[in-house]
Amino acid sequence: MRFRRVALVGKYHASGSRDALERVVHFLHEQGCEVTLERETAHHMGPLGDGTLDVAGIGAHCDLALVVGGDGTMLGIGRQLGPCGVPLIGINQGRLGFITDIPFDRFADILRPMLRGAYEEEHRALMRAGVWRDGDCVFQTIAMNDVVVNRGGAPSMVELRVEVDGHFVANQRADGLIIASPTGSTAYALSAGGPLIHPAIAGWVMVPIAPHTLSNRPIVLPSDGEIAIEVVAGREPSAHFDMQTFTSLLPGDRIAVRRSAHTLRLLHPVGWSYFDTLRRKLHWNEGVVA
Repeated sequence: MRFRRVALVGKYHASGSRDALERVVHFLHEQGCEVTLERETAHHMGPLGDGTLDVAGIGAHCDLALVVGGDGTMLGIGRQLGPCGVPLIGINQGRLGFITDIPFDRFADILRPMLRGAYEEEHRALMRAGVWRDGDCVFQTIAMNDVVVNRGGAPSMVELRVEVDGHFVANQRADGLIIASPTGSTAYALSAGGPLIHPAIAGWVMVPIAPHTLSNRPIVLPSDGEIAIEVVAGREPSAHFDMQTFTSLLPGDRIAVRRSAHTLRLLHPVGWSYFDTLRRKLHWNEGVVA
C-alpha cells in the first residue's frame, strides 16, 4: 500500500454528502487505510473514520488527502495543503470537475490501483498574494485559481493602475481585473474572455472584466515576476482570492501577486490527459463522428 494514512475532505453543504463519505471510508478501510476526517468536515458530518485532524495535522501526519466534492472543495483545501506537500486526489461530486476528475460512481475501481502507486503526479502552480496599505502588508494568502479585484455593489467602474515587475503597464477602468493561474484559466477568467493555459506553462493570465476601453485585452504574463494592482478610484472595491476569501480595499491599496514557492501535488489515474478533461468538460467535438 503506497498510502496508508488518508485524510478525507468532504463537500459537507451538499445533500447526500455523508452517505458518499461513508462509502469512501468503507472502501478505504477495505484497502487497509487509516482514515482521518478533516476537522471542518467532521464538524458538519459527525464522526466517520478513525479520527479527525485540522489542516496542519493532516500536513504533518497524512500520506494523502482525498477530496470528495467539486472544484470549490478542492480549492478550499488545496491552497491550505499545498505548502505542506501532501498530494491530493479529487473525486467529483460537483458539476464541472476540472481538478476533481474521478467520477464518484467509479471511484473504487480507479482508486484501488492508485493507492498502490499506479498514478500520474502533476504539480500545479500556486499564487502568493498580499494587500499593501501605507507600506504595510494588511492581508496575505495563497490562491490556487485566481486573484480578482473588482468594484463594489455600486453601478460604477473601478480604476486600477497595473505594474509588472515595477514597470507601468496601464491604467484600467473596468468592472474589475482577474489574475489567474493556469488552473484558474478554466474558471472566472474563461467566462471573462481569457484564454486556456496548459498547467505546464509557467505563466499567469491577466483578464479585464467588462473594460471601458475595448482594446484592453487579456494578456499572458510570465509567473516569475510580480504583478501589482493599485486601486486608483472606485466605490467599495474588494479583492477576492479563489472567490472564497476576500478583503475590502481603499484607494491607494496595492495588491501584489507572485508565484508561491510551493506547488500543489495532484494525483491522477494512469493515462490521464489534460486534453481529455478539456474535451469532456467543454463538450468539444460534440456531433463530430470520429
